[in-house]
Amino acid sequence: MSLKERITDDMKSAMKARETERLATIRMLLAAIKQREVDERVVLDDAALVAIVDKQIKQRKDSIAAFGQAGRVDLVDKETAELRVLETYLPQRLSADDIAAAVRAIVDELGAGGPGDMGRVMAAAKARLGGQAEMALVSAAVKQALAK
Repeated sequence: MSLKERITDDMKSAMKARETERLATIRMLLAAIKQREVDERVVLDDAALVAIVDKQIKQRKDSIAAFGQAGRVDLVDKETAELRVLETYLPQRLSADDIAAAVRAIVDELGAGGPGDMGRVMAAAKARLGGQAEMALVSAAVKQALAK
């Protein structure tokens, strides 16, 4: 079953169970997916869907931080609930050690030697680790690997 089919099935089950918050989050995700498909006139594969879910999660985390600073506990709770729903659609994440090992392998393959190669290494890392790791952690691992 593809990720899009799973999301659609979850939407149907949320409708039947009358889970309004979960249903709203899933509909928002499906709208973002549909928007991208219409804009680019393509049918997205699972990797592209994971990228959209990642973007939605990043938006929720940014909102949680902003609402937390503003003292809006009600909105923090709402965004946190949406975040939990979205995280169910991500594949298993790599640990920090696994990310560091993968980045070291990429650096060795590319023959990268210094901070000037950051762009090349990040492009390769994004292609290889996209959806499996948070890009902020990958970026930190690349900086550390290139600093040596």
